[in-house]
Amino acid sequence: MQPASGPASKDDRTRATYGIRYAPSVQHQDADAVCARIEALACAAPGGVIATDGDGTLWSGDVGEDLFHAFLSHGHVEPPALEALRQTARQHALSDAGGGSDIARRIYRAYLDGGFPEERICEIMTWCFAGWSRSAVRAFARDIVRRSQIVTRLHPELVRVLDRMRAARLEIQLVSASPFAVVAEAGSLVGFDEDHVVAAHALYRDGVMLPGVDRPIPYAAGKVTRLCERIPAGATLYAAFGDNAFDLAMLATAHVAVAVRPKDRLRQRAAEVPGMVELAR
Repeated sequence: MQPASGPASKDDRTRATYGIRYAPSVQHQDADAVCARIEALACAAPGGVIATDGDGTLWSGDVGEDLFHAFLSHGHVEPPALEALRQTARQHALSDAGGGSDIARRIYRAYLDGGFPEERICEIMTWCFAGWSRSAVRAFARDIVRRSQIVTRLHPELVRVLDRMRAARLEIQLVSASPFAVVAEAGSLVGFDEDHVVAAHALYRDGVMLPGVDRPIPYAAGKVTRLCERIPAGATLYAAFGDNAFDLAMLATAHVAVAVRPKDRLRQRAAEVPGMVELAR
């Protein structure tokens, strides 16, 4: 469920159109076929892992944007976040006038118009709570996940794969560029504990959020960097699941690369991941 008002989500803006076609080599495979391939790899090379993106892949919509839009509506922007937002606006030739929510919306509009980097907007969504306590951020995220009804937004074709892989006792990591607080809350509803969530982390001092993030966040190549920090050295990445172009690096690292309800940008670049398949609904 996307916010009732406000800008369209990344999921909506990049939805595949009928005019986009894959390279001829890309095939559809159902859950059983994908699972069989992963299980064969696990038999041949035990100790590997599976990685899946969250937003647009495991569930529809973007929980980071859910959190951000709710934060802007809440309007509780503390001084550290306000100053950082003003500085960020000036660095990108944007007005720093108004309150924190005004500036954040201005930056977000610039992003929608292609004038602000996507990775940086993901970072802002992570540190915009600067000045809040860790517990307050987590409580806010928990409430947003509850109200956004994540369980009704799950993609059943991927849930089927993950359930079968868990039954086979294979390790699965949830990898997302959205803020850790909200990804951990959403992931907990789909069987992921915090040790199996790789997401964007804000910096904290004495339990209070600072206006910064631990770089690189799990975006594009940063997904591979952060995933590799979490899994055993030399572990085989059996499979990766993604829906957009910023999942390409992770998909290309996996033995089985699977597109789930892919967006235009991934469809257009599918040839960059030889052997990639689309998970059939």
